Amino acid sequence: MRRHLSVPLTIAALATASIGLAACGGDDSGSSSSSSSSGSSSGSTSSASALPPGAYDPTQKPAVGKKGGIGTMLSSSDVDYMDPGQSYYQFGFLVAETTQRRLYYFEPNDATKVIPDLADGQPVVSDGNTTVTVKLKQNVKFSPPVDRPFEAKDIKYAISRLFTKNSPGGYTNYFDFIKGAPSKLVSKTPDISGIETPDAHTLVFKLTKPYAAQLVQSFVLPYTAPVPEEYAAPFDAKNPSTYQDNLVGTGPYMVKNNKAGKVDGIGWKKTKSITLVRNPNWDASTDFRPAYADGWNIKTDVSDANVAARQVLDGSHLLLDTNPPANILEQLATKIKDQYTQTPSGGFRYFAMNTDIKPFDDVNVRRAVIAGFNRDAARKARGGKFVGPIPTHFLTEGFPGYEEAGGEKGFNVDFMNYPKGNAELSASYFKKAGYASGKYEGKQQLLMIGANADPGKAAAQVAANEYKKMGFNVRLRLVPQDAVYNEWCGQRTKKVAICGTAGWFKDFNDASTLLQVPFYGGAIPKEKGQVSYNLSYLNDPAVNAAVDKALPTTGEARLKAWAAVDKAIVEAAPVVPFVADKTTDVRSKDVLGVPSSFNSLWDLNFTSLK
Repeated sequence: MRRHLSVPLTIAALATASIGLAACGGDDSGSSSSSSSSGSSSGSTSSASALPPGAYDPTQKPAVGKKGGIGTMLSSSDVDYMDPGQSYYQFGFLVAETTQRRLYYFEPNDATKVIPDLADGQPVVSDGNTTVTVKLKQNVKFSPPVDRPFEAKDIKYAISRLFTKNSPGGYTNYFDFIKGAPSKLVSKTPDISGIETPDAHTLVFKLTKPYAAQLVQSFVLPYTAPVPEEYAAPFDAKNPSTYQDNLVGTGPYMVKNNKAGKVDGIGWKKTKSITLVRNPNWDASTDFRPAYADGWNIKTDVSDANVAARQVLDGSHLLLDTNPPANILEQLATKIKDQYTQTPSGGFRYFAMNTDIKPFDDVNVRRAVIAGFNRDAARKARGGKFVGPIPTHFLTEGFPGYEEAGGEKGFNVDFMNYPKGNAELSASYFKKAGYASGKYEGKQQLLMIGANADPGKAAAQVAANEYKKMGFNVRLRLVPQDAVYNEWCGQRTKKVAICGTAGWFKDFNDASTLLQVPFYGGAIPKEKGQVSYNLSYLNDPAVNAAVDKALPTTGEARLKAWAAVDKAIVEAAPVVPFVADKTTDVRSKDVLGVPSSFNSLWDLNFTSLK
């Protein structure tokens, strides 16, 4: 799920005994003048004066904020999960960034600089990239009602519980090569032999493959947030786990709870609101986050994006959690100019075709769809040229491997070269698939799922029309954004033929995070009911082989290997990519907004109220 980086981690350094994390994976700050207060991370090195209003400027540090006050954020949907091990999407990460500390994190204005969070220094890699050792800070306490300092055992438990049926994690592809890790979900939390805790403040990871490069970079993800077993185990014994309803954390804020620790119905009123309050056990001397505000109220039931954006622009102490609709975006870029910032998201948005379902099991049908699809119309639904370029492949600008994959032109594959569609080329591929008319001739109704709020709703409606023009009988069903993946597109048994609201963004600064999980056959869950993030259910032998070859590589060879994966995915044509977008964050004039360079949404730890 997450965002855009310009300076890659030198993975070749992982062959040495000790490394400094140079970068890992993943919207911008603003004051009365966004060009002077902007502060997150992108590939640009221009001075602030040379940047357009709202652009992301990595040369600017976040402005020092004023302490105090309670801000409000307007959101169109709830978190996917409150549980840090299960949360996988941007808005869930936004909340986790405030409540959960993890082993490593980023400076807020620079996602190329990874800094220790709960770790006490750099990880040490040894034994030919098969052992990773991390020393931990002391005296960082859990929020009430646990109230004790975290230890190494709490991070081991946090990772181990993600292999269970009750609390399955979305990240296990990044660390299932730890020795003793189960090959499938199990009923009880396993004791993973490859996660050792020689003392309370040391973690040692033993790997079955030389994949330390991937493991170390993944340490920025919230799956490394500690979970106290003595408190969480009774909740984890239930199916599904109810730990997220009784959450504790180590961050500067916590979800408001009662004395027993329950947040469900108190600080988290599902699909309605989230109330973040100060964690009384947080010690600022152990943390780099200033946590200026006293708390944050997040409304998660805002259905009209136009109204919400206007409320934020005209109101006081308000933030918008995600991109505004296209008409507001154009006003921001051309008229308002000082109440928004844009940050490259490090990923792409697309419409996924389910390769399980006919006719999308035929690669020529999928190529025909991409060739004939007016992807520019879909981009316009999200804001047009203001939101980013239309991609020709899947590694985005500035990301490691992008240049090796052909840069802007990509691999010069014909069906990817026409952003407004090419009916003649599309017809040629339909004919190769056996449809003499040059359009799809089947009569079956195909289920398409889209978000019920703009801009995702508008893009899905454009997509439905594009499919219909090519002869498909599409039934578009609109659902809440948080249900698109978890309840529909990501559930194989739901038989969703087209996912009309999909986006994939970096988890950390490595090409594997953009290409492996959404397109690798091995990433498709074997367990019924587990969410698949490979929304096309692509299980292509050429793609799988390229991924397997790329995973153990380091240095320059790694960039070339993942470029080869990118090419194999393009040729397999599982999705229609229509924008490699930037995230536009909107704020009221009296908010000094700072985005997360990792997540590209507002960072509530650094944002303050004027």
